[in-house]
Amino acid sequence: MAIRLKLTSFENASLLRKLSIFYFVISIIPFGFLYYLYLQLQSTGKIELKPEDFNNALMFVGVGIFVGYFAMRAMVSKLTDITRRNTETLEQILGVEKIRAISSGNSNEISILTKSFNEITSRLEENIRNLELAKKTLHSVLSRVGEGISSMDNIDNFLHLIVETMTESLQSENGVLFLIDETRNEFYLKVSYGKGIAPNTQIRIPREAALITPLLISKKAELLSKILPDANPGRIFHPPVLCAPLVLHEHVMGFMAVWQRTTEEAYNKEELNLFSNLALQTAVAIENSRLNEDAEKTYFETISALALAVEAKDPYSRGHSERVARFSVGIGKQFNLNAGDLNLLRDASKLHDLGKIGVTDAVLKKEGPLTTDEMEMMKRHSEIGEGIIKPIRSLKNLCDPIRHHHEKLDGTGYPDRLKGNDITFLTRILTVADIYDALTSERSYRPSFTSQKAFEELRKMKDQVDQRVVDALAVIIQNPAA
Repeated sequence: MAIRLKLTSFENASLLRKLSIFYFVISIIPFGFLYYLYLQLQSTGKIELKPEDFNNALMFVGVGIFVGYFAMRAMVSKLTDITRRNTETLEQILGVEKIRAISSGNSNEISILTKSFNEITSRLEENIRNLELAKKTLHSVLSRVGEGISSMDNIDNFLHLIVETMTESLQSENGVLFLIDETRNEFYLKVSYGKGIAPNTQIRIPREAALITPLLISKKAELLSKILPDANPGRIFHPPVLCAPLVLHEHVMGFMAVWQRTTEEAYNKEELNLFSNLALQTAVAIENSRLNEDAEKTYFETISALALAVEAKDPYSRGHSERVARFSVGIGKQFNLNAGDLNLLRDASKLHDLGKIGVTDAVLKKEGPLTTDEMEMMKRHSEIGEGIIKPIRSLKNLCDPIRHHHEKLDGTGYPDRLKGNDITFLTRILTVADIYDALTSERSYRPSFTSQKAFEELRKMKDQVDQRVVDALAVIIQNPAA
């Protein structure tokens, strides 16, 4: 294979090539003169050189050396200039003090440049390690937050997950999230994680407190090295504290903070940016949750209005849902149910007959017993009711009691013929409350039962309804204040 020579202009040639050319030019004139004298000595045995020839030779040698010197000096000056500019750049990267420390006792520019580049290489390696750590931290945060979002029942669970994940990812011992109370112009503790704050601690910080002021001004994450007493109730914060405001559309909704690292390293810029970005996403999540709550509250109120409209069509069932809700909540209190379950019972009771909106008026208002086909149509109301509320995420817990409030423990109920433990306890409460109010209400085909007779009927249904629930209802009826 033929070798191809790549020709370049002298101006664009490398410093090494230029040096080689100038060295050749400097050397060729004295070498040629010596070779001329050598040829004379070989041919005549003596050197014959006229004075003018000798002077010309010396002049050519001097000119060659002069040209070579200044050419090589120009190249070295260019190299020095490159070194100087690189040093100035390195001072911007490493700092003047670091460059002075490297230059101390050493005037060799190349040596200084080499040491400076070694320092930059070390810093780059450290930055790469920090970036890898930040990448792992970010991956951990996003993974846990993603899992939290996919299984999140409400915003409170999500906020607890955010604070816990952020505190652990930033290798801190304590983390908090405060939200704004617009009516009192204060920030109140919403979520805490770590050893520094006891569970259920109530903490409020004035909006104008020193801890918050930098955040309100900059609206970005800050590392606070000092916190005044008015912003540190209970002395929970131990500087330095990494804080980030929860800002959306220039409105500060609260702030997050972590402190007391489990390592000796300080919070770095990458962690500050990560914390700031997470605070922004948290603010968006809080706002979206508020908007969803408003929309779902409106939806619930609309559905409740539909349920009342259904009752209004049947003069015999007016007030039925409200009474069932009152009985259900009362029974729940007898069993010391938590607030969430009591609210679920109340809402499910109010909407349990919502599906009757899909039943024709001819069947709904019929006086007298229903035919088999009409009864099958009526039985579908529990499935229709479930279908109406199922699309709403916040109401999904109501689906089970609404669909199954006509199930019986012996499997004779509808629509799924559930038995025993397949029927949840909350649904059993709704079932008993619904049956009792139906028995004690007047119907077109029979008069209302007395309370005593209604309980007699419920006792006869010992294989169908939970008698513990019946006992609890009896306590409420006998003692309404219970």
